[in-house]
Amino acid sequence: MADESILIYDVKIRVVWAVKGSRPRQLATGSHRRIVVLGALAEDGTQLFRTSKNADGSTFLNYLKQLHRKYSHMVLYLDKATYHKKDKKVQAYLKKHRKNIRIRWFPSGFPESNPVEECWNQGKNELIGSRFHNTFQDFKNATITYYRTKRFKLDLYKYLCQ
Repeated sequence: MADESILIYDVKIRVVWAVKGSRPRQLATGSHRRIVVLGALAEDGTQLFRTSKNADGSTFLNYLKQLHRKYSHMVLYLDKATYHKKDKKVQAYLKKHRKNIRIRWFPSGFPESNPVEECWNQGKNELIGSRFHNTFQDFKNATITYYRTKRFKLDLYKYLCQ
């Protein structure tokens, strides 16, 4: 299973304590800078996460090649993002390697069936929820470290059989 997520460099305060009658203050970056995280989980518990500046066909193709190097034979579950289904270079690569890479599509409008979505939820809560990063580079480093070191122990079949 593979997916992408965009993390925006900002703060999402979920719970705050404040003196009654006072107005809570929230730190904000005012930035629209972002990081795209691409991720995949395998049945054997291994995973591959990478970061990028963009979410487009060439970024996905590079990630797909990394996945293919790591997993020479795979059944890859994808959502129906435009660059998954319609990018000509991605489709040519998948066609060329169709004996080693089988594609299955998640149903439209049902992201809950993709376990990688849970990785994004946990990551956004950990990286953005009630936490302020002083600089974009701090945020980027925290994101890279989180997804490279965190081991998600999810039951993939539970998600697929919903």
